[in-house]
Amino acid sequence: MTVYAGHMTDERDDDRHEFSAGQGVDADYEEFTLDPEEIDADPNTVDPVDSRVLTDIMDKRNVESDAVDVERLVDVGLSYMGINRFEEATETFERAASFADEDSLEAQEAWVNKGAAHAELEEYDQAIGAYQEALRIDDDSEHAATAETNLAYALWESGRGEQALEHAERAVETDPRFGEAWYNRGFLLVERGLAEDAVSCFDNAIRLGFRNAAVLEEKARALEEAGEHEQAEEVADRAEEIRQEAEEQMVEEQTGQAPGPGGQGRQGGRPGAGGQPGAGGRGGRGGRGGGREEPERELQGEGPEGF
Repeated sequence: MTVYAGHMTDERDDDRHEFSAGQGVDADYEEFTLDPEEIDADPNTVDPVDSRVLTDIMDKRNVESDAVDVERLVDVGLSYMGINRFEEATETFERAASFADEDSLEAQEAWVNKGAAHAELEEYDQAIGAYQEALRIDDDSEHAATAETNLAYALWESGRGEQALEHAERAVETDPRFGEAWYNRGFLLVERGLAEDAVSCFDNAIRLGFRNAAVLEEKARALEEAGEHEQAEEVADRAEEIRQEAEEQMVEEQTGQAPGPGGQGRQGGRPGAGGQPGAGGRGGRGGRGGGREEPERELQGEGPEGF
């Protein structure tokens, strides 16, 4: 099974957020392929690299539902996501949902992934609708927490922060071991001025393995607003170290050699958060001690499940 997810921030610019938008379903997927036998299509009649192939050959008017492998079709959608062809992905996931058994887990998985693809296109109303349909099918399944946290992300990006917090709360209630959901809940609590509760959420996220610069930066912000200035500075320093280490590793992977003394300057990008790119980062709040440059803030979001 496979699902996709996203993060929260204040402003809506190109390099945005770190609140979880939502993920897809966790599962390995194979490389993009259209198997003529499984989809019952004649390879001599279609161009396998034509982006309209799926739309043409998977239409219910031409293909019987029992001739469609829904899981494989979801994999195709995920492959589209992997090459940033999000419009084709939305169409593919919609078809997967239509061919899946009504109100099945496969249908729910397809709807969650469809929402994530819309979120990548910043089509948040469509994303919200897809996540709501997934939750209508089952609000307590293995995909429910992902749908809830992705819905929170999409609502945040649509300017509906109060509703976003409600769904972030539901996400952690549905799956208390979902680190991204705890991060998003903490992020939204900071927005409401509940800094101490937010710190506990960030600690939970870190204990559950969701540990990156963004989480530590948000924890530092919450500590600062709670009056714990010394601890906030320590956490912020560690966040900066993690960000620098990640940038140096990226440079080494791309160039095949380690960067020189001091590494590279900051790139401004957020760390990976399950597939969804930043969606609306907000500028810094003014430096903490020492004139530190504040990173952009963002809600964490997951991409397609299994992506």
